Amino acid sequence: MKLDLFLLAIIPILIGMFWIRSKDRYCREPLIHLIKFFLIGAFLSVIIILLENLLMKFNVFEGYSELIYVSFVVAGLVEEGVKALILIPALIKEKHFTEKLDGIIYSVFLALGFATIENMVYIFSESRNLALQVGINRAVISIPAHVMFAITMGYYISKYKFEGNKNKRREYLFMAVLIPILLHGVFDFILMIEYRWAIILLIVYVIILWKINLDKLEKYMNHSKKVFFGNLRKKKKK
Repeated sequence: MKLDLFLLAIIPILIGMFWIRSKDRYCREPLIHLIKFFLIGAFLSVIIILLENLLMKFNVFEGYSELIYVSFVVAGLVEEGVKALILIPALIKEKHFTEKLDGIIYSVFLALGFATIENMVYIFSESRNLALQVGINRAVISIPAHVMFAITMGYYISKYKFEGNKNKRREYLFMAVLIPILLHGVFDFILMIEYRWAIILLIVYVIILWKINLDKLEKYMNHSKKVFFGNLRKKKKK
């Protein structure tokens, strides 16, 4: 294994982990539990890759129909669907999932576990020169996109967990699964369009994703801060 390519695959993941960890400032999750979700994501990558390869055998489409099938079904549905299938019940059972921000933190760690293996596969399956280009492109565009999909999923899982209304809980659960699938599908669809302007559209799309999801993240960070200092004041009164 070539060290420079290995570092190219791993460093963006480590940056993502440290970044999202730094957002959990007041009631921090145990690192061992975050690593557990990271490893779950890495394990899921094997299942996802096998499922994607299987579905590609049923690809009888051409043109834009093929792009839609590959981006929304093979990539979006399988990747985000499998993550949600495992993440949601695992998170609901997680005893340290005690505030809304936690849903995002755990979701991102799982997504980064998946992205680690995916990065390795993409980078080491190419020739050296192309591998460097692929690694840089993924570090700048693909890895941040995975983080954004994970923030979306974690955001709605948290709303599902802490919502008392049963009808709204069903709605949030549905959104936790469907919205990341659609966001991922649109991302891959733009990525596969063979036009020069598509890269500009992709960059704009990723920037919009960042803006929307950073707002979601900040909302839950503020909630975490409010809860922390609220509990602190209650303890002082006692």
